Amino acid sequence: MKLWGGRFRKEENKLMEEFNKSFDYDKILYKKDIEGSLAHVYMQVKCNLLTEQEGKAITDGLIGICEDIEDGNLLLEGNYEDIHSFVEINLIERIGEVGKKLHTARSRNDQVATDMRLFAKESALEILTLVTNFKNTLKCVADKNSIMMPGYTHLQRAQVVTFKHHLMAYYSMFDRDEKRLSNALEILDESPLGCGALAGTTHNIDREITKEKLGFSRVVENYIDGVSDRDYLLELMSNFSIIMMHLSRLSEELILWSSQEFKFVELDDLYSTGSSIMPQKKNPDGAELIRGKTGRVYGSLFGLFTTMKGLPLAYNKDMQEDKEGFFDSVNTVKMCISIMDKMISTLKINKENMKKAVKHGFLNATEVADYLVDNNVAFRDAHSIVGNIVIYCEDNNKNIEDLSLEELLNFSPVFKEDIYDFIDYENILKKGSKKNLL
Repeated sequence: MKLWGGRFRKEENKLMEEFNKSFDYDKILYKKDIEGSLAHVYMQVKCNLLTEQEGKAITDGLIGICEDIEDGNLLLEGNYEDIHSFVEINLIERIGEVGKKLHTARSRNDQVATDMRLFAKESALEILTLVTNFKNTLKCVADKNSIMMPGYTHLQRAQVVTFKHHLMAYYSMFDRDEKRLSNALEILDESPLGCGALAGTTHNIDREITKEKLGFSRVVENYIDGVSDRDYLLELMSNFSIIMMHLSRLSEELILWSSQEFKFVELDDLYSTGSSIMPQKKNPDGAELIRGKTGRVYGSLFGLFTTMKGLPLAYNKDMQEDKEGFFDSVNTVKMCISIMDKMISTLKINKENMKKAVKHGFLNATEVADYLVDNNVAFRDAHSIVGNIVIYCEDNNKNIEDLSLEELLNFSPVFKEDIYDFIDYENILKKGSKKNLL
């Protein structure tokens, strides 16, 4: 049964029928489609488009379909064009001709738009909760590990920081992700139901009723925009892509830090895998998969951008392509945040290796320059002096703090015994502007 075949003289070509179908992937929307239909029926009764008896029959039928799907008594399978036709056809089979009145004052265009907004809103809220929980995990692990470690620029040891401070940088990133998602949720929170195909309906409807029933904050003002807008999906997928970028950066660090070259951290066996040929291997595959799946989410975003870029108003069938990429992005982001949360919460920190790395990187060189500046040496001169000190240390296999005062005086006469306290790594972390590193 087709819901739109009235004006056609020929049956749809079988290849075209298969090409046109979206049921295999949009069936995930069954709850939202039924939820939207229940709100629509409620409004129809209130606006006298249906009698109380008709409204009850349709409502009971829709609820029964949902319950049967949930219980496994009605399978989401068969030769249906999409989830919307699945629900409506099954409704008519169950309750008879009155089921055909469900679609009064509604187009499939505003029906699809409503289902997707409801699904996007629910999915974004779920991801928002995961981001919030992950922030808490980062902070908990960071607070327990105020351990000295090298900070890097250009992947070269630069200055001394703490593992806590390094991890809290990611906390800040995900804090912004949380705000972006909240902002996107506020923007998308409007109901397109009642927009019709593109120009509303001549029936007497009340969009405020369906808005309230579906939990939206407001109604879409412009009908054409209501059925053709996919900006909210693009914004969410952009936010998902930024989240994945942050997860990928953290993954890269976990991969480096867990290598034999660094040995800063050890990933729990639960989130690592082995080699089929090398028995000694412990691979950070959880982190590597997150890093790899980032490109997948980016691809879905740019796929939808490309789909939307040349479409005239209002609805076009191209927009059917908004779903698979979005559904996949939601599943990917949820899985990746959950796995990263578990990897961080079970992470083993190798404190001594981090401290050793600090000792062998001249990470107090900047503080030596600061000391010279504090003793009236121009910064550019101080920079040059410390550069020569580092060369001397490299040539003699020494650290700056291991040099005698006599050796230091060969580079500048302003050095005194207090230089050693000034460049002690623990003291560096305790100094004024650096206290937030702890």
